[in-house]
Amino acid sequence: MKQQSFAKGFAILSAAGIITKVLSLLYIPFLVAIIGDDGYGIYGAAYSVYVFIYVLANSGTPVAISKLVSELIALDNHKDAIRSFKIARFLMLVIGLVLSVLTIVFAHFIADIMNFERSTLSIMWLAPSILITAVSSAYRGYFQGKGNMTPTAVSQIIEQVVNAVFTVVLAALLLRFGLEWACAGGTIGTLLGALSAAMFLIVYQKKVDRYKMPEIDINVRVKKFKYKQLLNKVVNYSLPITLCVGMQYAGNLVDVWNTKSRLLYSGFAETEASAMYGYLLKYQQLLNAPIAITVALATALLPAVSAAVARRNSAEIEQKINFAFRASFLIALPSAVGFSVLSLPIFRLLHYGQGEHLMKYGSFILILMATVQIQTSILQGAGKLYATTFHMILGIIGKIATNYFLIAIPEINILGAIIGSMVGFLIPIILNAILMKRTLNAGVKASTILKPAFSSIIMGIIVFVFYFSLSFALSFLNESYIINAILLSLSIIVGGLVYFAVLAYINGLNKSDLELIPNRIRRFLPKQILSMVKE
Repeated sequence: MKQQSFAKGFAILSAAGIITKVLSLLYIPFLVAIIGDDGYGIYGAAYSVYVFIYVLANSGTPVAISKLVSELIALDNHKDAIRSFKIARFLMLVIGLVLSVLTIVFAHFIADIMNFERSTLSIMWLAPSILITAVSSAYRGYFQGKGNMTPTAVSQIIEQVVNAVFTVVLAALLLRFGLEWACAGGTIGTLLGALSAAMFLIVYQKKVDRYKMPEIDINVRVKKFKYKQLLNKVVNYSLPITLCVGMQYAGNLVDVWNTKSRLLYSGFAETEASAMYGYLLKYQQLLNAPIAITVALATALLPAVSAAVARRNSAEIEQKINFAFRASFLIALPSAVGFSVLSLPIFRLLHYGQGEHLMKYGSFILILMATVQIQTSILQGAGKLYATTFHMILGIIGKIATNYFLIAIPEINILGAIIGSMVGFLIPIILNAILMKRTLNAGVKASTILKPAFSSIIMGIIVFVFYFSLSFALSFLNESYIINAILLSLSIIVGGLVYFAVLAYINGLNKSDLELIPNRIRRFLPKQILSMVKE
């Protein structure tokens, strides 16, 4: 199967990421309407447990497969690349099975520790998903290592479509048995989505990929590895990555307990504390939509950097790094400004209820999240696996400490979690930047940040004036929801045009940057803007 280019792989994954995150945003209002803010807090707490255990099972080994397979293919060792996948797939099956069983056994204990006893049933129903997603992740890592991002993208969309439909349907059907069963019904949707994705990946691999071996030049000497050596490589690559991502989500899990317990300490009632934690979850879900693009970028970047490092091609490494940071900031900066300015109309459109102030003040964490993800993928691809883990751990410690003190202050309350996240990302950003400069002599040029930042600010000012002036002028109309939806859509279009126009005018956009924009969107850009774009 022909290997996709880095840019094409990123485009495929980012498109899938946007679709899946939009789907996840669309079903949340229906779920909240069924189970309420209190129920959504119960559901969210269980999901936080699932995500933590999920990353323990799925974060390290798939990335290790992707990194190892890409390195072996770059050295024309295709046979060992396939053997590595089979080894990792077996490991994932065992790890997923063990973690699923342990989650079911200790579900009540975990829920009790987090002060969310009513989440027990939801945690138990999420447990089998860990086994299924572990198998899926092995296949995704294998395909990504081969430079084929299509199976991962398609499986993600299938998973989210099934999840969105059955989460809402089963929550509604099981509500008559009580709120806890309704929340558990929502988690069954996750299980069915994971099962659908796994079935697709297995069938795809058997029917389309079938371990095809390319023709090898017999004059080229290829270093062969023993089974034990490949197993050691999988473990050595996966362990630090698992620790890195696992610690990050462990921090999120601690935050579930930390956030609610500190809200209770500051004087809020049980239901109020659960609802406020639900606000935080809604805000995080919204952030996940644009961050899906940088996740796709990071996913495509790691095997590309790993292959370049294996070939010892410094020029290729520099080119990949520059492309990644440039693409990340071109997306994250306007997204952050747009979310902040339009936080209120976005919450109104999605029927998210309260909590829009979290998005107004916390949207800029998007930029920090994107930066950490790109830095981490670059350093992991370059072999600095344990360093990125250590930096992440320091950030998590800073985040937990900040949350502990600030959330307990009644005047700050849930906003303390936003400040804690800023601290948690800034620490690894600074340490990663120092390490990248020292080991790869790579960094971020000022123009890479300043030009998109300036364009985003201008965009934000114009969008704010455009939306709220028209909203005030049309306030006499009764159909406020429809007016809000129309004005929000127009504001996004106006904002996009202004952003690209200013960026092109100040020479912050070039022809290669336009490749990041899907053709169906690019063709709607005015010719006046395209004519200003330099080579």
